[in-house]
Amino acid sequence: MKAWVIEKPVNILETEEPLKLVELEDPQPAKDEIIIKVHACGVCHTEIDEIEGRALPSFFPIVPGHQIVGEVVEVGEEVQKFKIGDRAGAGWIYLSCEKCEYCKRGLENLCPKFKGTGKDAHGGYAEYFKIKESFAFHLPKMFSYEEVAPLFCAGAIGYRSVKLANPRDEQHIGLVGFGASGHLVLKLIKALFPFSKVFVFARNPKQRELALSLGAFWAGDIGEEPPKKLHCAIDTTPVWKPPLSVLKYLVPGGRLVINAIRKEELDKDYFLNLDYSQDLWLEKEIKSVANVTRRDIKEFLQLAETFNIRPEIEIYPFEKANQALKDIRGKKTKGAKVLKII
Repeated sequence: MKAWVIEKPVNILETEEPLKLVELEDPQPAKDEIIIKVHACGVCHTEIDEIEGRALPSFFPIVPGHQIVGEVVEVGEEVQKFKIGDRAGAGWIYLSCEKCEYCKRGLENLCPKFKGTGKDAHGGYAEYFKIKESFAFHLPKMFSYEEVAPLFCAGAIGYRSVKLANPRDEQHIGLVGFGASGHLVLKLIKALFPFSKVFVFARNPKQRELALSLGAFWAGDIGEEPPKKLHCAIDTTPVWKPPLSVLKYLVPGGRLVINAIRKEELDKDYFLNLDYSQDLWLEKEIKSVANVTRRDIKEFLQLAETFNIRPEIEIYPFEKANQALKDIRGKKTKGAKVLKII
């Protein structure tokens, strides 16, 4: 099969081809695995973290990609959940032990043996992909392959962020950054909390325009003061300064949820110059999001179907995978980017 691989860590903007197109052996299913012929795969900033070495893959060369959708073309002898011809998909969670204290508590995202798709196992920037049937999902019938792909990470991890932020209706909710995940979170908030006001912080004017068109109450640049204090805020940016800059705008007891597997920089001077009395006092909280559970994906797919939550997408042909990544790295992002495999 044809597949894009990460051969070694490189700087995307300084490398003509951060991913290499190669021929790999078609995957063969174990008794409890399915083979998906990949139709589309969402493009995520996590792939950039892997390529640039902030979230090192377990091995090289590795096929990245963890928002994978397609058609089941082969099943292992013990598979019961899927049959050949089913539409199926997979997200960031490739495997967990299902036995540890975290897995038993429904926190398989914290499992010490957690494996990430496209990081600890070959992912979806390829013609075929294999995974255990218990970690794969049936696709909602109402969405095309290209529409449903971003729901598996940008949507599902955004949904987990909302759960951790724990807002109530009529509250003020901040979104820091407005890319693939942020715009789906806005649509989700509008569906679940229709009387809440959403305040979006984004550097890109096009992203601010998109936010307002999707129903945001206010959209401003990073660091700009919103017209109201925030009860919670969700950060999806790859750097430190944007989320830290909104702490001063949280109400007492407000919570900042940081949704990023890695941050690209740590501006120590800025970090150490936080004003404790203004930025953190009065029981303000900072909480991180780690990975995603199968329950998150299942519940978000159901919500997306119920409320018709569709991503704004930009489709790239399979051979333009490097261009899609460069566009994200260069902050040319509006909505979600998707590779169309076939």
